[in-house]
Amino acid sequence: MNEPRKTGFLRLPEVLKLIPVGRTTFLIGVRSGRYPKSFKISDRLNAWRAQDIYEFIDKHTHTDDVI
Repeated sequence: MNEPRKTGFLRLPEVLKLIPVGRTTFLIGVRSGRYPKSFKISDRLNAWRAQDIYEFIDKHTHTDDVI
């Protein structure tokens, strides 16, 4: 019953629960293109498409790449 939400948007704390890196490391990776980019929801609100995050996880769990 508690299946992860694979549609919609995820905020940074939710993303960091799925991708086990620190906040700063993740944000630097977003800027460099290593991690999926965020979308501006409002002036002060950024979020990531859940689909992008889960595709990233699927892609990197089926290879020997380090997340």
